[in-house]
Amino acid sequence: MRGLMMDRPLLISSIIDYAAESYPHREVVSKRVEGDLHRYSYPQMRARIVQLAHGLEKKLGVRLDDRIGTIAWNGYRHMELYYAISGIGAICHTMNPRLHREQVTYIVNHAADRFLFIDLTFLPLVEALIEQFPKLEGVVVMTNRAHMPAESRIRDGAGKQLLCYEEILAGEATDRVWPEFDERQAAGLCYTSGTTGNPKGVLYSHRSNLLHAFSILSQGSLKLGQTSQVLPVVPLFHVNAWGLPYTGPLSGTNIVFPGPALDGASLFDLMVQEKVTSAWGVPTVWLGLLAEFDKRQQAPDCLQEVIIGGSAPARAMVEAFELTWKIDVTHGWGMTEMSPVGTLGNLPSHYAGKPVNERIDYKIRQGRRMFGVEMKLVDETGQRQPHDGKSQGELLVRGAAVTSGYYNDPAANAVAFDDEGWFRTGDMATISQDGYLDIVDRAKDIIKSGGEWISSIDLENAAMGHPDVQEAAVIGLPHPKWDERPLLVIVPKAGQTPDPQSIQDYLAAKVAKWWLPDDIVFVADMPHSATGKLQKVKLREQFKDHRLPSG
Repeated sequence: MRGLMMDRPLLISSIIDYAAESYPHREVVSKRVEGDLHRYSYPQMRARIVQLAHGLEKKLGVRLDDRIGTIAWNGYRHMELYYAISGIGAICHTMNPRLHREQVTYIVNHAADRFLFIDLTFLPLVEALIEQFPKLEGVVVMTNRAHMPAESRIRDGAGKQLLCYEEILAGEATDRVWPEFDERQAAGLCYTSGTTGNPKGVLYSHRSNLLHAFSILSQGSLKLGQTSQVLPVVPLFHVNAWGLPYTGPLSGTNIVFPGPALDGASLFDLMVQEKVTSAWGVPTVWLGLLAEFDKRQQAPDCLQEVIIGGSAPARAMVEAFELTWKIDVTHGWGMTEMSPVGTLGNLPSHYAGKPVNERIDYKIRQGRRMFGVEMKLVDETGQRQPHDGKSQGELLVRGAAVTSGYYNDPAANAVAFDDEGWFRTGDMATISQDGYLDIVDRAKDIIKSGGEWISSIDLENAAMGHPDVQEAAVIGLPHPKWDERPLLVIVPKAGQTPDPQSIQDYLAAKVAKWWLPDDIVFVADMPHSATGKLQKVKLREQFKDHRLPSG
């Protein structure tokens, strides 16, 4: 017998309707590419979203299922696109401008985008590639007429439409009843920034995005709500900014967008000006912010929490936020394929009385699964491993916000799932009896030495605690006796010249003796992906001819 309840679709348009009605005095604040600061309320945002939706339909002829690309910073216009595009049943395809140009070309053409919406910053990038987008009908520059380019290769050379964002909205109605369609209708498209092969597209639905947002808000301990100001340093082009475009309006949180200025000084000043209480971003961003704290000998008064994702934070980073600056850290783990948040490391109440070092031990782990995410560990034969905190295995996941297949990519789909339909994450992990996930390493990065495993992540995090180390990476190199041994690559802090032996001595007190690196090399910088992740494939290529000391 079925329950007698109304069957109403879960649609993204309902979020902005709710926020405009329930939180009329809450704001979205944006540092604009044009240089000024823009702010408006949720009702004002909804009115412009409606105008944009009308303009997309009437002036651009956007229809159900059309892919509409964006190459833009974090700002109010970008967020308006999130809602206007999906609100009419089209697909918002956010793109990472930091990708290699060949990857950008591949992504635009693979998605078959009809239009690109771009910030002024990225006009040179698109002009350089425009002839390589045969299916693209036009480019909309996200500015007003006064800032539009007088000449452009997009229009004058390639013969594509070159349109002004504000003119798409101009003259359109500010209210409407949103169209209804199946909640499984595609809403967003985001491509992975993998280090091998072509990027792979993950196609989100209205239903999956809302369920993912509900799961994040169900955590309760995140500082989102009507007294909070959140700063998404994580880009809107990076997996829906970890859901903040949806969780912010749902919870009545003020959203403060930083625009293109992501250096420590700019973020610090914006945090102070807008009384930011919560900031979300990747470890590389927080390194710059912590350096600014040290420079000014203070942290922004209102900042209460930092959410760290994208890659695991070093223990030294967590200790700096928590012990030196009294700012709460929550580490989250996930993947593009998971919408993206899968676990959050917020501590349960019974950990409050534990010693600080023990609390930080848990905070640098990946945390417990969100509601709606299931996890299992399997060995090399596919057999399940116990969740006892000791048994390692490859981590597989499933859930309502986990991809069921890559967009138009049968070859990738053939190897991405096991026989039961679980998604293979490629991470090696343990899960404790109380549900704490600990990512040991990427399956391809873990070092096998003499039949035993060395976690490159744990060794890196230990090295990051040395006072002269800015960034550390560990890769395995061939060894005639032990199969593989670790090479430690270090970027020293500015003005420091660390002694290799001092680092070895420091590590000796932190890790097992047989984990100690066979060699240490110093470099000026590390290769990072477009989302700030360390690119070990490039490091291995860089040091493929490096010979470890014998003995």
